[in-house]
Amino acid sequence: MSDDTGGLTRRVTEVIPASLEGVRIDRVVSLIADISRSAAAALIAAGGVSIEGEVITAGKAKVTQGQSITVDISQAKGPTLPLADGTRTLEVVYIDDDVMVVNKPAGLVVHPGAGNQTGTMVNYLLAAYPDIADVGDPLRPGLVHRLDAGTTGLVAVARTQAAYDSLVGQLSSRSVTRVYSVLVWGTPASAHGVIDAPIGRDQRDPTKMAVVVDGRASRTHYAVEQKFYAPTACALVECRLETGRTHQIRVHLASIGHSVVGDPTYGGVRAGLRVGRPMLHARELAFDHPRTAERRTFTAPQPADFTAVLAALS
Repeated sequence: MSDDTGGLTRRVTEVIPASLEGVRIDRVVSLIADISRSAAAALIAAGGVSIEGEVITAGKAKVTQGQSITVDISQAKGPTLPLADGTRTLEVVYIDDDVMVVNKPAGLVVHPGAGNQTGTMVNYLLAAYPDIADVGDPLRPGLVHRLDAGTTGLVAVARTQAAYDSLVGQLSSRSVTRVYSVLVWGTPASAHGVIDAPIGRDQRDPTKMAVVVDGRASRTHYAVEQKFYAPTACALVECRLETGRTHQIRVHLASIGHSVVGDPTYGGVRAGLRVGRPMLHARELAFDHPRTAERRTFTAPQPADFTAVLAALS
């Protein structure tokens, strides 16, 4: 799956892993596109799904390991467009006529999806900035990349189609700078390095990602910033994304034996340190301004919960 834009691609192609062998097509589409089963059925009926190049019109059939499935999310007819919700105000660290940068808090889902149709960052932004409704994917208006619900920090949102196209292009060409602060279990043996390992769906659990031989090329640069020994061994690590695969930092760090502290999905919940979420913060974001081409860099300080955890370590 090509997702240097953080999983926001509108046309997705995946090879069916062993974990999805014998699963209904509509369930697979729902999983890949992050939409409800009813929306997946509507997308299939609209001709937006093909297997081995052949358009599928019914979702009851079951897939086979090794098949290639393509989902064109832009053809979705069934999903309800996200609604504006003015009940919450978000922290916007920068805004002009072309782009805005939001400092996302922990626990906030970025856009509507299966199980989260309301109460997302997109819903709140639509209330304050209705102009984004017609920018990019109408189901995820304005978004050019995303953060996991538990991750805090900076997200770029386009306010015009031209800005959207520019930012998506920059992400695809890997010219966008994305820097994260991450607290991990243990201390990496090397003070800095590059994790160059392909990422795809976990062969045992299709709801998770993993380092797999036939996955998409993925690279994460890391550097140890601080070591802690009590009450347990941890390290504060800087991660710089070269690619932007789904769950990339979490999967890559877990693959080298240093899961993100507080990450329940990839082995980061352990005795010795109790936290309420994965300790992962998108602290720096830089890109060329879509209209002026000026390089712009934005930063966000560590949130209070992250700072409190670090203060308890020594």
